[in-house]
Amino acid sequence: MNNSKDSIKNSVKDIFFQPRVLVVDDEVRIQKACQRLLTEEGCDVKVAENGIKGLKMIKEKHFDIILLDLMMPGMSGLDVLKDVKSHHPDTVVIIITGYATLEHSIETMKKGAFDFLPKPFSPQELRLVISKAIEFIRTLQDITTEKSRMRVMINTLNNGVLTTDNQKRIALANPAFLKMIDCRKTSVIGHNVSEFIKDSRLLDMIDQAINQPGDTFAEITDEMTMPFSKEKEEMIIGIRCIPFRDRLNRNLGSITVLNDITALKKIDKLKSDFVSMVAHEIKSPLNSILMQLNVVLDGLAGELTEKQKEILQKSSNRIKSLTKLSTELLDLSKIESGLINQEREQLDLVELIKGQVAFYRDQADAKSIHLTIKEIKKEIWMMGNRINMEEVVSNLISNAIRYSPNGGTITAWADEKTDCAKIAVSDTGLGIPQNDLEHIFDKFFRVKNEKTRHINGTGLGLAIVKSIVEAHHGTIEVKSEVDKGTCFSIYFPKSEYKI
Repeated sequence: MNNSKDSIKNSVKDIFFQPRVLVVDDEVRIQKACQRLLTEEGCDVKVAENGIKGLKMIKEKHFDIILLDLMMPGMSGLDVLKDVKSHHPDTVVIIITGYATLEHSIETMKKGAFDFLPKPFSPQELRLVISKAIEFIRTLQDITTEKSRMRVMINTLNNGVLTTDNQKRIALANPAFLKMIDCRKTSVIGHNVSEFIKDSRLLDMIDQAINQPGDTFAEITDEMTMPFSKEKEEMIIGIRCIPFRDRLNRNLGSITVLNDITALKKIDKLKSDFVSMVAHEIKSPLNSILMQLNVVLDGLAGELTEKQKEILQKSSNRIKSLTKLSTELLDLSKIESGLINQEREQLDLVELIKGQVAFYRDQADAKSIHLTIKEIKKEIWMMGNRINMEEVVSNLISNAIRYSPNGGTITAWADEKTDCAKIAVSDTGLGIPQNDLEHIFDKFFRVKNEKTRHINGTGLGLAIVKSIVEAHHGTIEVKSEVDKGTCFSIYFPKSEYKI
């Protein structure tokens, strides 16, 4: 008895209000017993002797729990239950009756009753059912509070947030999202997304997320420009869309997040324009200095001592490095601004790789490196810019030569899968430490350790490779192990060659 009593008081302490209980029963004995016991337990208890008076009290004041007699004169408990659940669906109704049968239980449960308490019942039974009701109310309160917190948080975000069900009906759309898609309506819940979103790419991303197979979970990303109106500047939006699933991995809908990246894009463009301008402005003077140094080194300006030649040769090498840096900066700037890769043609990757292997053969032989290509009898085609693709393979092979010790092996090849073409370059060189792998495509990043400190480079080659690959809708992967070697693999959409 004490344990049951404690459980009710503890349940009451866990909620933020005093539970209001209404006892609707025509038996005075039941009314007084319930009122006395539940008042001692910390509840605010009122009584009504029939269903008509009970409904009148319910209209005047909210009750959290209703103890309702099933058989009463004037109005039955079932009619009271039906009225209560239609107007107060969150109110917990517990049926009490002396006619406890399975049929009664099923019928009242169908109409929304929380539990069934047969007469006569003991104080312990009453405490138990009330404790269950209070725990249920507390759970509902927690869910409501959490939903309210989540709603406030999402509505105050600067990012746009949209959630849908698996039929693409809107479950949530915060003000930032509606503003970004230029929707002036505030009531969009329950409507299909196509009623408010007109951009076909965004609709397609939501569709892809909802229909994503259960054995995969991928984030779909894109960028697009969304003009507000003719009077306002266009906005560049970063979009991320993922499926929303239950614990059985079934797709329940989608979550889409829009992020305004207009300012970041403008800053990035200013930076690229500045780098391009600086690289362009220094390239010509550097070439002029290099030409004059070559004149001096060739002895056309007078005889030089060996020491003078050594100093001038070092200066010439440094200027060549700066010239190469300015060239690569200009190339990278063009790629990022979209001024390159405009013209594409059918390319045979096997033939392209053979050409680059032949070009670097002498450089590899100078270090006794075995540079080879895996032979494949058929052609492998893709749509691409020839100059760009040659630069990709050139960068990978030249990097492999620089970072491979004398006597190493470098292998390049092309291959094809069901829906993609592949370029790969592997070596038996120094390898890349695991903590550096995630940075190797960053601009100006170079692996720095005792073995690589004497190797020259700008740190832009792989950044250029990645930019070109992404401009061709491809992906690049790298696997490496220190002192064992590195393998770069690039995948492009495959093209069937037709004359």
